[in-house]
Amino acid sequence: MNVANKITILRMLLTPVFVGLALYYKPENDHLRYYALCVFSIAVLTDALDGFLARFLKQKTTLGTIMDPIADKLLLITAFISLTVWNASVKLPLWLPIIVVSRDIIIVIGVLVIFLIHGDVKISPSPLGKITTFFQMAAIISVLLLYRHSEYIWNTAVVFTGLSGIDYMFRGARMMNGNTVKK
Repeated sequence: MNVANKITILRMLLTPVFVGLALYYKPENDHLRYYALCVFSIAVLTDALDGFLARFLKQKTTLGTIMDPIADKLLLITAFISLTVWNASVKLPLWLPIIVVSRDIIIVIGVLVIFLIHGDVKISPSPLGKITTFFQMAAIISVLLLYRHSEYIWNTAVVFTGLSGIDYMFRGARMMNGNTVKK
């Protein structure tokens, strides 16, 4: 268990804290929104930090390769769902987490199918996937800030979510056909 993996675990542990703060938020308890923003921001920073440390310290592990995207998905999916039902003047529309979660389910099913057929799957994030994660995180932060024009950010996140989902499907199809996937 190296430092990067411990930071990834911290991100996983911050997720229920964030959800609790977001769901218990009420306008009369505005401090909870700021706490939720701080917890989410720390979780976002751990996402950048664990990857940097794993590369810088040359401590990339199989466990980290699996846990990091799981921690990201856990944080983002629960944040998207929480911010559709929270009691604030700016909240996410219900269709947004449906799109985000559907894309992730499709990707996971694709990975499982490739694994079952080929017995091995090399998981590597695509540039579009990284851009998608950035905009998804930005959308959540904009809602937590009660930014009146958050829809521009979350609509951008939706566009990249769709594009990266299509990209991952093409990458999966190439893997199924025995072709290598460019990183």
